[in-house]
Amino acid sequence: MTTQETPHAAQAVLYVCAARAGTVTVSVARAREEGRAFAEHNGMRIVSEINDVFGEPDPRQRPGWVEVRTMAQRDEIGVVIMRWPNALSPVVELQGPEVDLLGAHGVQIQYTWEPLAALASATAKAGAVQ
Repeated sequence: MTTQETPHAAQAVLYVCAARAGTVTVSVARAREEGRAFAEHNGMRIVSEINDVFGEPDPRQRPGWVEVRTMAQRDEIGVVIMRWPNALSPVVELQGPEVDLLGAHGVQIQYTWEPLAALASATAKAGAVQ
């Protein structure tokens, strides 16, 4: 690997599902800003930024999420960065199958919302100590 290449695990997609049709809101801008900062802080390279319109609870019905799934299945990414679990779906029962699908392809979801990001960081540090 040359110094210019990014390891697969560090290749990320920034997924944002926060805006209503035809609008760019503060929440979309915040999610993008947080996602970019999170990626930089954690040594990840964003290879794609994908946006979906908020409102459809089933992620499989959103064109952007279908693109994320396809990238995972093609082994193009190692991480999906999103603000919080509701970006995937506000329906918990619809989140699990998507998390499992990504996991089966070696892809992790990382959340940028501070309480969830801090929890993940603490959990990772605890696992490294054991």
